[in-house]
Amino acid sequence: MIRSLRRFIVIAGALLLTCQLQADPQGVAYFAFSATSREAYQKAVSLRFGEARGALALMKSKEPDNLIGIFVENYLDFMTIFVNDNKSEYQQLAKNMEKRLEKIARGPSNSPWYLYTQAEIRLQWAFTRGRYSEFLSSMSDIKQAYALLEENQRKFPDFAPNKKSLGLLHTMIGNVPEEYRWAVKALGGMTGTTEQGLKELEEVMAYAKKNDFIFEEEAVVTYAFIQLFLNNQSDIAWNTLKASKLSVKTNPLAAYAFATVAMRAGHNDEAVQVLQGSPEGPQYQPFLYRYYMLGLAKLRRLDSDANKPLETFVNNYKGENGVKEAYQKLAWHHLVSGNSTGYRTYMAFVKSKGSSGAEGDEAALREAKSGEVPDLLLLKARLLFDGGYYQRAFDLLKDASGNYASDRKKNLEYSYRLGRITHKMGNGTEAIRLYTKTVEQGAKEPWYFACNAALQLGLLYEELKDAVQARAAFQRCLGIKPEEYASSMHAQAKAGLGRLK
Repeated sequence: MIRSLRRFIVIAGALLLTCQLQADPQGVAYFAFSATSREAYQKAVSLRFGEARGALALMKSKEPDNLIGIFVENYLDFMTIFVNDNKSEYQQLAKNMEKRLEKIARGPSNSPWYLYTQAEIRLQWAFTRGRYSEFLSSMSDIKQAYALLEENQRKFPDFAPNKKSLGLLHTMIGNVPEEYRWAVKALGGMTGTTEQGLKELEEVMAYAKKNDFIFEEEAVVTYAFIQLFLNNQSDIAWNTLKASKLSVKTNPLAAYAFATVAMRAGHNDEAVQVLQGSPEGPQYQPFLYRYYMLGLAKLRRLDSDANKPLETFVNNYKGENGVKEAYQKLAWHHLVSGNSTGYRTYMAFVKSKGSSGAEGDEAALREAKSGEVPDLLLLKARLLFDGGYYQRAFDLLKDASGNYASDRKKNLEYSYRLGRITHKMGNGTEAIRLYTKTVEQGAKEPWYFACNAALQLGLLYEELKDAVQARAAFQRCLGIKPEEYASSMHAQAKAGLGRLK
């Protein structure tokens, strides 16, 4: 569950928010999504933190018994930690959770917001704790949030916000890696599948089309990310966001969501445009991760100035997650630009900067420690492929097999990368041959090529409606244990097996 939790923190981004309804005057605690609380919420989710705090201050003076203000305060803390990634700031803000839960408990228990707000506060802190490796506390909060939401669903089955959060939880629970299933079993009572979660989110989105639903954008982004990262449906993810109300020109988190999906769905040029136009200024909390994403998107099309946004990120970011990966990408930029000295310089920073908790950072550190310089042709092909420039990548590799005949690792990587490219270009027969070769020759090696080749083979057979072969490939993926990216690949394989049941 370790990397699954951390992964969903990055993927969740702007997912967990707040409430609506039911006012009562004269000193009695109540839940009401008033105009002021709605403003505070909307400013918070747009990273306009100063304005959000101003609205919350106004609520305290004019609506002192409205418990929605407590909830929006918690969401503001959650978003602050997500954007800043400052551990000391997290440790200070984490002290607010129990105090807020005590205040929420003063509210009317006959309101659907009573259990829901408690669940959401716990869920927000569960994801935040997971980011900083406090996994036992994180799992405990997830369990309690799950129980509260399930109880609220039984009491108020027509209360749409329940399904927004349960959809995310049911998907997460259904994709916990096998090596961490014990944690779910130990806590007990939690079940779910990807299909169940997606169905619940689809119901929420249908409800939002006919009603004024403040969580609509959350539900849309959650749905798109699940389709993208777990369900192998990048086109659905992209079309879902394109058809949504998210405004990339006024909300940095909306730009983040669009760019994340675009970069995985073969729309890299659109990602560059969105990230370059992402709003910034004194009214917005700085969202420096945007510069990492922009640098990566430009690197994937081999732009000569890809280093500039990456340098902005590493020179200004005060957090730890993503730093090693950013320095690795700077090293790659210099390598593809013909500057081997620059490559070595930035790979040295990979060893000394940031943390290695996230999968990408861990992989970057492994490369730095290995001392192996990536093959230039294979690296360029990898970057172009990741950007969706399949023909350019194919043209680089199509006649290069002889270059790698004598090097086991590079020969394996060549087969793997050409398999990925031919798969995306629609040549399924050749992709199957190359994937199979990669799995057979690399299953016992520490590199991730064979594991992902097995996963992609399963996805390809699933596309071809061959459930038997797809199931076998997904099982093969789960049986391969590479040193890097295993958690995310195994999660996708588990989701594939779930779809084939």
